[in-house]
Amino acid sequence: MILKIIFRSLAVIAILLTIFPFFNADAWYIRVFDYPHVQLTFLTLFILLFYFFKFEYKNWKDYIFSFALLICLTIQAVKIYPYTPFAAYEVQSASEDKISLKIFVANVLQKNKSHQKLIQQIKETQPDLFLLTETNQEWLTTIEKKIDNQYPYTVKVPLANTYGMLLYSKYKLEKTEVNYLIEDSIPSITTKVIFNKNTLQLYAIHPKPPTPQHAKTSKKRDTEMMLVAHRVLANKNTPTLVMGDFNDVAWSTTTTIFQEVSKLLDVRKGRGFYNTYNANSYIMRWPLDHVFVSEEFRVKDLQLLKKNGSDHLPIFLELTYEPKYKKFQEKEDPTTNELKKAKEQMK
Repeated sequence: MILKIIFRSLAVIAILLTIFPFFNADAWYIRVFDYPHVQLTFLTLFILLFYFFKFEYKNWKDYIFSFALLICLTIQAVKIYPYTPFAAYEVQSASEDKISLKIFVANVLQKNKSHQKLIQQIKETQPDLFLLTETNQEWLTTIEKKIDNQYPYTVKVPLANTYGMLLYSKYKLEKTEVNYLIEDSIPSITTKVIFNKNTLQLYAIHPKPPTPQHAKTSKKRDTEMMLVAHRVLANKNTPTLVMGDFNDVAWSTTTTIFQEVSKLLDVRKGRGFYNTYNANSYIMRWPLDHVFVSEEFRVKDLQLLKKNGSDHLPIFLELTYEPKYKKFQEKEDPTTNELKKAKEQMK
């Protein structure tokens, strides 16, 4: 009986955590439960299996708890299914032997002193373009000494507040802007990349997470993401990349709306979770660092790299530019309802 009470208590927790993300609220203590969705799915499955073996046919409470858990498990599974290898690719695999664009994205952890580990990863992967977030002057000085001369085009925004950004490119960058969309201490980068005679639009962002020490609500993060989504939509005929530490998981309501409005594709879908944070935990880990692409791109390689001293794992992505096949993965324009949801995210 005591064991069943414990499992019923866990069931109530699982049910509440499943419901929380559906609340139209931006408080950190609600939005933070967007993150451990995979972990919640396994918890729910574990509790449901317990009820399967301990089910009492004459106990009406067991029927209620079992049915509620089954509904929760279904909701959770639907959310994470697109990020499993069983789902179809949202971005198709490269179909041609063309020049590829190699991308490296990493949140370095500002206080991380293992600079050489990250530099070694960059040297090994040889990206054409790499974005580093949480970079201060110390990180900039180190990168300049070790790598700078290999990348003639750069955007350097070192900051001591954990929101610094460094962008390095072997390809020419044009019309570069450093914007402070929401706060004067949180930068984002907008630039054009001249890749193999093609002009690509690039956005790099790192909004604040909804946590007590950063922001009490998700409003600023959500607003920044929606602003970028609308900018992408306004230039929907331009090949586009959006990357960075979004401080949001791939399956959240905000990121889902971001994709619907921007029409961008998630390279993860059909390939795996590629959980980047927390690198120091094997259990509590989820995808916070992202690369979203427009329909002109295809994936040649996608890797989650090893630990380098940061609390985030780096992502290495290799893309081919194949605009003649874009119709095979092109998304519909956002509906009036989807645009309305985006507007509500910005209130």
